[in-house]
Amino acid sequence: MKLVTPRVEYQESYIEMVREFSEREEAFVPFVLAENYEDFSMMLDRLSAYSRGEEVPGFVAHSSFWLIDENDQVVGCSNLRHELNDGLLVLGGHIGYGIKPSERKKGYAKRILELTLPKAKSIGIDKALVTVNKANLGSVKAIKYNKGILEAEKEVSGQKGIVQYYWLNTCA
Repeated sequence: MKLVTPRVEYQESYIEMVREFSEREEAFVPFVLAENYEDFSMMLDRLSAYSRGEEVPGFVAHSSFWLIDENDQVVGCSNLRHELNDGLLVLGGHIGYGIKPSERKKGYAKRILELTLPKAKSIGIDKALVTVNKANLGSVKAIKYNKGILEAEKEVSGQKGIVQYYWLNTCA
């Protein structure tokens, strides 16, 4: 398993992952999966610009990474927000991630979070906030596996169920 920055060589498997989310009528998590990929090169340019803090009106700079399996297929996506704003403190946190629906329950959520934490450290984040719906047991397990410390549980307007707030140390 490896975590890579988005690249054209993974175009086909990335699109397959996004289509799977869409076909199952699942929310695009992380939100960057909703990016228009019709012109794949343009999408890659946008993702790169976001990581430099460009073209992100009303949001913060953020970097996207793809989890690649041993067959060179994209099986997940993480999004690292470089700082927190008021909205991300309520929902989203520093790191969001999603695993291709057909590839879940294989430990990939644990791995993508584990590999994204050093990326957070590399941009100066010592403790990363991750928010999760309490009912999302797979994600909760991934956060706990990575030594997440539960700070709070709250009801959040517009969200079903309880949202949990975990802090994770980015140091190995």
